[in-house]
Amino acid sequence: MTSESILPATVPGDLGWNLAMVLRGYQRQLETAVEGLPGGVRCYQVLSTVIHRDLPSQQAIGAHLAIDRTVLTYLLDGMVDAKLVERVPDPTDRRARKIRATTEGLSVLTRYETRVAAVEASILSGMDDDDAHRLAGLLGALATSVHRADPTASPCAAAESLAL
Repeated sequence: MTSESILPATVPGDLGWNLAMVLRGYQRQLETAVEGLPGGVRCYQVLSTVIHRDLPSQQAIGAHLAIDRTVLTYLLDGMVDAKLVERVPDPTDRRARKIRATTEGLSVLTRYETRVAAVEASILSGMDDDDAHRLAGLLGALATSVHRADPTASPCAAAESLAL
């Protein structure tokens, strides 16, 4: 079996290099785009998850984003201090707290989503629109598959291990 029969015009290992290069470029631009948020990229991810996914608890948010619960607690403390989110009692479990975005958090996310969309458009600008859309869909499916196989895996740890 030749490398061409696996993936056209690649050799084993190219997938990792390609993913790492895209991730490195994306991460650099994303860090600039989310400047000003307490906790940077992670704050953006948490705020987006709180607003768009409406998960039932802080624990569920941590599991979805693969963020350690102690790290998430400190991150949320900063977000509460910045008035982006609030902790409210869970009506079904008085021991638990639900994380809810504030009006300010909704407004902030809207502004930052515009910046993040510009980063994504920049990263995909070397492709035509149909290919970029297809790639985004395929990566989403692949990420979901990988996450399903190992839901506790941290994407941050993976990114650090791929550092070139």
